[in-house]
Amino acid sequence: MEPPYAPLTESCAKALGDKVYEKRKLASQEIEKMVTEFNNKNNSAQIRKLIEVLSTDYATSRDVNRRKGALIALAATGLGLGKDSDKYVNGLVTPILTCLNDPDLRVRYFACESLYNVVKVARSAIIPFFPELFAALSRLVTDSDQMVKDGSELLDRLLKDIVTESSQTFNLEAFIPLLREHIYVKDAFARQYVISWISILNAVPDINMVNYLTEILDGLFVMLEDNTPEIQRMCETTISQFLKSIRNDSSSVRMEDTINTLITHAQSPNELIKSIAITWIREFVQIFGTNVLPYASGIFTAILPCLEYNVESKRSIKECAVSVNNSMMLLVSTKELKTQTGDKIDLRSIMDVLSQYLTHNSMHTKIAVLKWIHHLFTNFPNEMSVHASDLNNNLLSTLADNSDEVVLQSLSVLAEIVNSQDNKEFNDFKKTHYRKFLLSLLNLLSEEKLILESRASLIIRKLCVLLNAEYIYRTFAEIIAEEVPNLKFASTVVRLLNIILLTSTELFELRTSLRNISNEKSADLFRCLYKSWAHCPVSTLSLCLLSQSYQHVSRLVTLFADVEITLELLTELDKLVQLIESPIFAPLRLTLVSKANNCADAQYLAHALFGILMLLPQTEAFDTLRNRLQCVPNYWGHEPIDERNSLEYKSGIDFDALEQHFIKLQRAHREQRIVQRKRSVITPESN
Repeated sequence: MEPPYAPLTESCAKALGDKVYEKRKLASQEIEKMVTEFNNKNNSAQIRKLIEVLSTDYATSRDVNRRKGALIALAATGLGLGKDSDKYVNGLVTPILTCLNDPDLRVRYFACESLYNVVKVARSAIIPFFPELFAALSRLVTDSDQMVKDGSELLDRLLKDIVTESSQTFNLEAFIPLLREHIYVKDAFARQYVISWISILNAVPDINMVNYLTEILDGLFVMLEDNTPEIQRMCETTISQFLKSIRNDSSSVRMEDTINTLITHAQSPNELIKSIAITWIREFVQIFGTNVLPYASGIFTAILPCLEYNVESKRSIKECAVSVNNSMMLLVSTKELKTQTGDKIDLRSIMDVLSQYLTHNSMHTKIAVLKWIHHLFTNFPNEMSVHASDLNNNLLSTLADNSDEVVLQSLSVLAEIVNSQDNKEFNDFKKTHYRKFLLSLLNLLSEEKLILESRASLIIRKLCVLLNAEYIYRTFAEIIAEEVPNLKFASTVVRLLNIILLTSTELFELRTSLRNISNEKSADLFRCLYKSWAHCPVSTLSLCLLSQSYQHVSRLVTLFADVEITLELLTELDKLVQLIESPIFAPLRLTLVSKANNCADAQYLAHALFGILMLLPQTEAFDTLRNRLQCVPNYWGHEPIDERNSLEYKSGIDFDALEQHFIKLQRAHREQRIVQRKRSVITPESN
């Protein structure tokens, strides 16, 4: 009858379960010799029977010493089999794997040692068990006992060597789900273990980990949040290795899925994660070109907030974001690609993002957004037209921004929108889109006193450069004349438009045009402006002086007898005198000594200026104008004036009708002031 643990002898079986390590070791040595003999005789039945006994009666025993004996015996069996252990690898490995989870730390340590010896002889035959081994080791590296950890690290290094040399038979597809499952672990040791495997596999020439990058990239970025410097370093190095592989060969990467992961992590509050993600986005834009354009809205969401960074620690992030922004703009504006990029760009989603960041706190972010909107309107005017109405209010609100640069850029966009709506088939002025825009601007100025006082001049001057200055002034004049019921606001705007007209270098051409009202087009412009300028008496005088309507000025001055002479009006007259002495009105001063038109213009101008002089109190302005008039020669003043010789007469303008319009408007202003005074008495303003 066979012994109960055959082929083990009774003494060997007893020693194998002894609590003394040396006795178990002697038993294992006997087993190794036995297995060697069996193997030499090709007695596989006895070998399998031995493995079965060790697995069933020892490895799963409740006696901890018997479990320890099983582990040392299984290792001895593997060593005895040598290169033939691959035939029995399943029976050898399975019970050891079970013991790796043993509650006794010594058993777990011996399991590591036993498995190490089996793996060392089995080599590539162990590959089919790699998923189970990987999962087991991921637990052991977090073990509470240092000896177990050390044992697991030795086994891990051996396993990596085997996988590296057996890369052609390694089933990467089966391993990736397991890797994805473990990549989100929180334990620092487990993270270090996972990263090391990813790095090793990525370094193997026959294994293309880039194919599976989308499965693990998110987890790698999550690991970058770890506070352990070593894990951060390993993770950063591994991610850099992947990027280097993509630079060398981008055909394997699934760009669509990968870039979405990058966009997500580029919005991380963690600076390291943000920096690496944006660096990857920059590389992807360079590598994949127009193929990234469908993801432009996400890329903008990632990079636009980074443009505000102004601290040294975030400088590299900002520089990278700027680089991405510039590269994206080049992709959109490349002429050869414009046709295909138009199909790839989702303008609606892009505009949703840009509109969102238009109200961002950062000046640099807002400027970048405005440049993008301008760029899109320039390159895709037809496609962008549907967004024009939604943008107008948002863009107008940016005119209150503290930064002049933001205001100027916003005006460039608004002007581009207006220009994009222009019908190029017509040479004549089509006022609809100008009127709609400028009406919105006037409404804003009427509601936002701060913008009116601090920015209105800058806004109007810039618009006159970006758009047609004459159209701007015509449209403003028409709106004020027809759609501004607030007379005080109307006079304020007219005063502003007038001073810009008289002093701004941007309006030189418009001033030149108004000086020649004998030209039908100039005369029409003068009539249009006059109807609104009549809200402000001194502005009306200025316009007429500019257009050389000197006879009308002399008549208007006499009407000032019926105009309330306020401090505001006297201040404006003072400024007018200063303007008369400025280079802009040099032609006017020369008219005083000109004999052209039989001196008609000179005499009407002198009469007008003397009238203005009589309105002024004896101030510095009075002295200045009087000194000027004393220089006027008197050789032409003795003959009667023939008005037919004046430029005003030759213009064909009905100045009588304009005069009645002026009187009517000034009467309306006077009546409104009376009403306001009555109201202020009845309901005085609270302090």
